[in-house]
Amino acid sequence: MKIGIEGQRLFRKKKHGMDMVALELIKNLQIIDKKNQYYIFVKPDEDNDVLQETANFKVITLEGGSYPTWEQIALPKAAKQYGCDILHCTSNTAPFFTDIPLITILHDIIYMESSYLQILKSSASTYQKFGNIYRKLVVPRVVKKSKKVITVSHFEKNRIGEFFGMKGNGKLDAIYNGVSEHFKPVTDKKELKRVKDTYNLPDKYFFFLGNTDPKKNTKGTLKAFSDFLKQTGSDHKLVMLDYDKVELHKLLVEINDTNLIHKIVLTGYVINTDLPAIYAQCDIFLYPSLRESFGIPMLEAMSCNVPVITSNTSSMPEVSGDAAHIIDPFKPEEITAAIVKILKDDVYKKALCNKGLARSKQFSWHNMAKEYLKQYELIHSEKSTK
Repeated sequence: MKIGIEGQRLFRKKKHGMDMVALELIKNLQIIDKKNQYYIFVKPDEDNDVLQETANFKVITLEGGSYPTWEQIALPKAAKQYGCDILHCTSNTAPFFTDIPLITILHDIIYMESSYLQILKSSASTYQKFGNIYRKLVVPRVVKKSKKVITVSHFEKNRIGEFFGMKGNGKLDAIYNGVSEHFKPVTDKKELKRVKDTYNLPDKYFFFLGNTDPKKNTKGTLKAFSDFLKQTGSDHKLVMLDYDKVELHKLLVEINDTNLIHKIVLTGYVINTDLPAIYAQCDIFLYPSLRESFGIPMLEAMSCNVPVITSNTSSMPEVSGDAAHIIDPFKPEEITAAIVKILKDDVYKKALCNKGLARSKQFSWHNMAKEYLKQYELIHSEKSTK
């Protein structure tokens, strides 16, 4: 069987959620499948050492211009050229002018939902708006075209099933994401100090993976942190990753606390292998998103023995189980109260950490890859019997 996997953005330096899922899928397939032939289709970029070829895994670098032209023209042409029996597209969209059976990972349909789009109109970047317009145009056709649509949680499976009328037809399924093995408690003092010095981490901080996407609830989190400092006089700081200072200032103006900038540390982009030491040195990981299809960072923090605050919405209760402190993300006061409780109650904090370690062990990229391999075999067997 010849399997093509779309990995358009795997070589870009600043990889994010969907890119890491695709990368871990491929790396784990390399471990478990020595029989089938794989072609990994990527766009040229600077981080080209992230994926190594093996005897049955060949990396094909394709030029092709913008995201839409690469996906709709260059990708299907190459998949046909290499004789792929299946084309697996990993990032919500796929080419619809191809005769090759498609498996599409539809991580979410947030961009199709009216409640989210209302927020998006006022706060999304031009890049985000363009991406969402493209997905809104392409995804309905891709869902219809695909032999199998896979999403990442049962919550999202239900949402997609309702939205596209796919409930119970066998075409839609859920396969959980995993958590990488390098996310674990960090005790090496030299490593902790190296990461602390590299990213200028403070002695006491909360960690928040906010960005300009409205679903991340950055404004609500900043309001909760501001209220926490006013209530307690704490010397904690808030560590955020690759966030734009101009956009941050706008949010601080909106919450009427521009002085909060002095309590925020912006690290810039952090390579994935440095994240465990950042998690390990924080007192609480904040993940109060408005909407998520899965929530890998929760599991990363839990794996590093850190208490997690997350939301009672979408997939987050499903993934976190009873191993996180659950709040209403639309109420910043609940985030503030959760922070105070965890800091004051050592027994409760330790219980969350212990539950988190146990919970994170239930998710693995190895298991995810095995489930996808089953899907390849199923689709190929159906094709062979026709």
